[in-house]
Amino acid sequence: MLTVTQLSKAYAGRQLFKDASLQVNRDDRIGLIGANGAGKTTLVSILLGNEQPDSGQIALQKGVRIGYLPQESSPSRSESILELVTLYPSETESLGTADVWDRHIVEARAKRILRGLSFRETDFNKPADFFSGGWIMRAQLARLLVFEPDLLLLDEPTNHLDLESLIWFQNYLKSYSGAILMISHDRSFLNNLAENIIEIDHARLVRYRGNFDQFLAQKAARQEQLIAAYKNQQSEIARLQTFIDRFGAKNTKASQAQSKRKQIERMGRIEIPEKKGTGVSFRFPQPVRSGQKLVELRDVMYAYGDKQVYERLNYTVERGQRTVLVGPNGAGKSTLLKLLAGVLPVQQGVRELGSNIHLGYYSQHRVDMLNLSNSVIEEANESGMPQQTVRATLGAFLFRGDDVFKSVRVLSGGEKSRLALAKLLLDPPNFLLMDEPTTHLDIESINALIAALQQYTGTIVFISHDVHLIRTLASSVLHVRAGKVKFYPGDYQYYLDKTMVSERVGLTATSDQFYSPENRAVGAHKIDNAPAAGSSLAPNSDKLRKRREAEERNLRTQERRVLEAKMKNLEDNIMSLEARQRELVTELENSATELERSSARSILEINKELRQISDQLQHLSPEWERLVDRIQK
Repeated sequence: MLTVTQLSKAYAGRQLFKDASLQVNRDDRIGLIGANGAGKTTLVSILLGNEQPDSGQIALQKGVRIGYLPQESSPSRSESILELVTLYPSETESLGTADVWDRHIVEARAKRILRGLSFRETDFNKPADFFSGGWIMRAQLARLLVFEPDLLLLDEPTNHLDLESLIWFQNYLKSYSGAILMISHDRSFLNNLAENIIEIDHARLVRYRGNFDQFLAQKAARQEQLIAAYKNQQSEIARLQTFIDRFGAKNTKASQAQSKRKQIERMGRIEIPEKKGTGVSFRFPQPVRSGQKLVELRDVMYAYGDKQVYERLNYTVERGQRTVLVGPNGAGKSTLLKLLAGVLPVQQGVRELGSNIHLGYYSQHRVDMLNLSNSVIEEANESGMPQQTVRATLGAFLFRGDDVFKSVRVLSGGEKSRLALAKLLLDPPNFLLMDEPTTHLDIESINALIAALQQYTGTIVFISHDVHLIRTLASSVLHVRAGKVKFYPGDYQYYLDKTMVSERVGLTATSDQFYSPENRAVGAHKIDNAPAAGSSLAPNSDKLRKRREAEERNLRTQERRVLEAKMKNLEDNIMSLEARQRELVTELENSATELERSSARSILEINKELRQISDQLQHLSPEWERLVDRIQK
């Protein structure tokens, strides 16, 4: 499908690629990895024809359609989200699809994908410029999935997805019909999807079979073998050289010495690549001990204009907790983190900070934490720490030499993230609140962050879609949905196990098990269910009410299961029809050559089957949408 041969590319004397080769076949699932600045995005730009290599060849099979998702979105336009997602590819785009596709089918498919990426039905007709850059990126991603190109080039596709959308996206890609080449720093994402890993290493493209964990094992074994072979070769060279040095001047041994000299010259020298400069490496200085209660929210209300996010929210963070906030996008996770941090003032209710608290807030939008008009060193100097400490800390985050005089404004996303982390380290908190801390960091930097947080003795509340980070770090989970929160006093697997059990017994995410004004959290995860003073509810009537509620939940659960089963059958049917539709379109496109064969079907027969499929999809897609609406109510 795509072949790269002997590719070389340099910038300002720095060699990104040298004689690098790559082969992408149909159905490939390839993870492209490498340190920040290794050339991942440049390689994709060359594959797209947006940049030219210094030498080498790029060969793309005729008719192959490419879809590209960049790291950052292009400026949004005034068309609606649905119009943006179903916008027919222009002649300059290689995304183009067959013109036999029906508009109704494309729209139905677009709506299904938009829902999976957490768009609401009410969002579909809103203008695109109403949404933030992260939501525009989701819409652009939805557009790629709708038109299903033969080759998907994805540059950090998980950066703008919440955990639930990420899981949906990951599952969708598992059954994707084309090839995928993805740049990602998300270890769990690569482990679930990648069947090959290509690492940019010392200007070469090195291919490993398997997912990311298998890549790590293979790379370690390969390095050991390389070192062993190198040592053996060096020993042999030393032995031959000893003979040459000892007998080279003796007439009786001169010819033998010369033979051994040529033997050394003919050797294919094994080289061990020089180690790159050390990556990010740091440790949080252990903070002073805080009081038992770090922050408490009591009966807190918060709204953005007419949109109510929280009403009578009650939640307490206690010392030593490492809590991850999870829930659908737009549920209020970032708002809650900002309320805890004091970045947003409570509009009603009380935010009470505990004793001896030094709080550090790491924003999802790094520019919120940085003064863009400062240089790196000026920004770091605001901590008030000694200059030697500041320079050493910046060096640990790869700001060395003249790099410290760069303007913050021109830093890349990864560099801004590293600088924000360095600032936290220069003024270490004992209460750390982090919103998507791994965004824009490469895998090496993420590993350094995880290692530092594992040995950190303070309290952490964080938001992340990085499953590897969550599983490694979180010791408790707070599920946020529709202005209510529920605490799970266990790790991420505990949360998954409990929520799966809850769904089986009818305790869905919107049940009264969430904290609410009626079930108020007294501590970090205590709920006061005692009846109010003067309550007229007798014990028997209370039991009757609970039994009736349980019966109603069971009925709702049974009905939901039936609807979900119907929806699953419809989805399978729709996907099967769409797959057959793609086959027929391909057959139609190849008809000019195929019809030369006696066994080829006629164009009329192909078109007839396509019309039948189109009719079926027009009937099934609205039925699927109605089921989705009923389930979501």
